[in-house]
Amino acid sequence: MGARSFMRTTVTSGDTVGMQIGVVYPQTELRGDPTAVRRIGRAVEDLGFDHLLAYDHVLGAVHADRTPPLTGPYTEHDPFHDPLVMFAYLAGITDRIGFATGILILPQRPTVLVARQAADVDLLSGGRLRLGVGIGWNYVEYEALGQDFRTRGARQEEQLELLRRLFTEPVVDFSGRFDRVDRAALVPRPSRPIPIWLGGSGEAAFDRAARLADGFIFFGGGIDHAVDAWNRLRDRVGAIGRSVEHFGGDYVALSGADVGDLTAEIAAWREAGGTHVSVVTMGLGLDSVDDHIDYLSSVAAALSSS
Repeated sequence: MGARSFMRTTVTSGDTVGMQIGVVYPQTELRGDPTAVRRIGRAVEDLGFDHLLAYDHVLGAVHADRTPPLTGPYTEHDPFHDPLVMFAYLAGITDRIGFATGILILPQRPTVLVARQAADVDLLSGGRLRLGVGIGWNYVEYEALGQDFRTRGARQEEQLELLRRLFTEPVVDFSGRFDRVDRAALVPRPSRPIPIWLGGSGEAAFDRAARLADGFIFFGGGIDHAVDAWNRLRDRVGAIGRSVEHFGGDYVALSGADVGDLTAEIAAWREAGGTHVSVVTMGLGLDSVDDHIDYLSSVAAALSSS
């Protein structure tokens, strides 16, 4: 199916009431093709999806002969574009879709530089950025970027406070364990406080999100696991006096190639009160940009008719 033939299919408002449905950019299967960024980004918007989510790695590391072993799935062969750079480009050729980093590995980056880049993406896109952050697993990448892998959790907590202050205060005077800002300003600031979500797994991540984040991105484990974790996380949010209604949950749907299974998971996530879901096309045996777009077209058609 050619690109032009499915752009008339859209995800209708009846399918997205109470929940936004987006797409994960399938960059590890697109061989770093820069034309794919434009084609996928435009297709996601034209098909009626609500957002595009992008994973993040600056470097891919060789896994062999590492002590301790690298635990994540990506190696030196997996291509990644920088999410914020990619979103700045897509902001100029789209009008409506949101952009979500899922997740940006925050503690391996300078905090104020992330603030500047995120603010510019949000400004250039007209307020369409959702900043999802996490701590990552690749200690080789941390070392190459000059940051301490062992303190990444504590550093992220401090970074979240500093990011929010940089996004909202005219002048920031901040002195922490990891960062110092001596009476300086982010100019121009974003026109709103950019929402900051966390991603990851485990009790430490859930605790940090309940206290500090605007939402959480759930990866892997299947829909039943995600719903259980979502319910427990919302209980934590409410227990500390924060608004559960204003706390978001994005389920990254690793459902396999069957569109029926995917739409069933989306329905289950909506029933559980999830606010966002992100459709994954990686790992389905799709060999080209056209194949990924055709699959998304079939998903959009299924959602429109359900």
